[in-house]
Amino acid sequence: MKTNASQRGATLVVALIFLVLMSLFAISAFNSSSSNLRIVGNSQATQESLSAAQMAVESTISTPEFHKNPLGVAAVPINVDMNGDGTPEYTASIKPAPNCYRAKPILPSELPAAPKNAATADIWAPCRPPVRSGGTFIDSEAPVTSTDPESCANSEWNVRAEVTDAATQTQVSVNQGVAVIVFGNEVSTYCTK
Repeated sequence: MKTNASQRGATLVVALIFLVLMSLFAISAFNSSSSNLRIVGNSQATQESLSAAQMAVESTISTPEFHKNPLGVAAVPINVDMNGDGTPEYTASIKPAPNCYRAKPILPSELPAAPKNAATADIWAPCRPPVRSGGTFIDSEAPVTSTDPESCANSEWNVRAEVTDAATQTQVSVNQGVAVIVFGNEVSTYCTK
């Protein structure tokens, strides 16, 4: 056996090795937790940006003018306050301007029945053909095959919102399709096809 004096140096070396290993474990645990924190922060920034873009789309389609003045709607950026402190955290832009990519005439046979109660408003009234009355002959009930300029059409629109956050460098975009009922004579004005 070795003496106590010769083992003192080995104890010091073993203690130093364990100290270095413990330090490495502590550093790796710290780096791992800060990496996870960054991942969570990036995920939160992405989700908030997506929510801001969705709020911008909903705000745009809630505007009654969006299908009549798409360029005017797209020209105004939408500020979104996510935490309710009155300061907007995100600015969303509608790019490109909302565009109508398809319109299909609504035939009178496709309309729901008119409400029987006079107090109930008929939202489809502008789309219904005029009631013909008078005379002694009854007009035929032949289905209407042509489009009356005052009939209605289902127009389909694409609305795209983009959010770029300079603080987190997050860039997201949200597309949403929207169906809007327009008069037949407005289809050529608002729709490209």
